[in-house]
Amino acid sequence: MYAIYANPEHLHFLVSRSPAISDDAFITRIAESSEKFINENSLCSGKFLWQQSASAFSISKADIDRVCKYILDQPEHHKKKSFQQEYEEFIKFYQQTIKWE
Repeated sequence: MYAIYANPEHLHFLVSRSPAISDDAFITRIAESSEKFINENSLCSGKFLWQQSASAFSISKADIDRVCKYILDQPEHHKKKSFQQEYEEFIKFYQQTIKWE
């Protein structure tokens, strides 16, 4: 785990994981175990449930410091740009850069 920050409506984290573990399996394990921990320890009122979607993005090793800074700077960052605006920009950028052969 390099960095983590929880905003009220979303969570960012940067990890290094084995390529043998799929994004889906990794996110499912994180979601299920954290949901169980939060509920067993009554860390919120009512039952905690994650939303039914997630996004994963790969970065190069050279970008680790830059992405950590971005994650830890979320409070300031979202004063300028909403989560929805940012998410749409990410999706547009990554859809343009993915090359299928």
